[in-house]
Amino acid sequence: MDPLKLLAVFAHPDDESMGMGGTLAKYAAEGVETHLVCASRGERGWFGPEERNPGLSALGQIRTKELENAVRELGMKGLYFLNYIDGEVDQADPVEAIGRIAAHIRRITPQVMVTFPPDGNYGHPDHIAIGQFTSAAIVCAADSTYRDPESLPAHRVSKLYYMVDGENFINLITPFMGDMTFPVDDQLRGEIPWKEWMITTRIDMAAHCGAAWKAIQCHQSQLATLGELAEMPEESAASVLAMQGTFYRVFSLVNGGRKIEVDFFEGLR
Repeated sequence: MDPLKLLAVFAHPDDESMGMGGTLAKYAAEGVETHLVCASRGERGWFGPEERNPGLSALGQIRTKELENAVRELGMKGLYFLNYIDGEVDQADPVEAIGRIAAHIRRITPQVMVTFPPDGNYGHPDHIAIGQFTSAAIVCAADSTYRDPESLPAHRVSKLYYMVDGENFINLITPFMGDMTFPVDDQLRGEIPWKEWMITTRIDMAAHCGAAWKAIQCHQSQLATLGELAEMPEESAASVLAMQGTFYRVFSLVNGGRKIEVDFFEGLR
């Protein structure tokens, strides 16, 4: 039987740790090959005084190192960049972006993939774009007539999940986070929690939230986004992160039904 493999595709350094670090650490600890494709190097994620902003290139280097350290904490096997600029992922050439992701899918050959939901969790244009590109790349990677940039053989992913935030989790963290809205064009966007009944998959990864918290701490340049949560002791933070293992099963070739899943690899083991 082929080794179990999990591929996550996100937009920025820190999306993996802050979004599903406990789940990634759990599967890595169980021997599942876990891989991450990151669309950008987070070049615009500066939260300090503007006069101290190191600029796109230098900040990208800082955040790349932070992500490399976080991936090690999580026990992940592979990290790959698409090298788009933070804040410009939604402006990428779709044919090029889809081709790059499809090549990673074919090379890694994951059974399971995870990316952002259609709303990007809270409306971030980069999140929305990488979720769309990933969905298209899964279709292309399975098509034997599709030629990716490296002309790799076709690979069919068995299951796709969206990383989603349930109401219980958002209600818990909102008092610590403050205002989570931000402007995009002429609109104000923000978190819209998923109803608990909409969640198809709940991963029990509480035993691995310590590793997730250590991975989050690797992203020092981004801790300001967590508000008071960043100041929590590890034990308290881990208990908050333990509520995070909520996902929506977009498609599965191997199982179905409305019974809550507790394992990405149900139907594959």
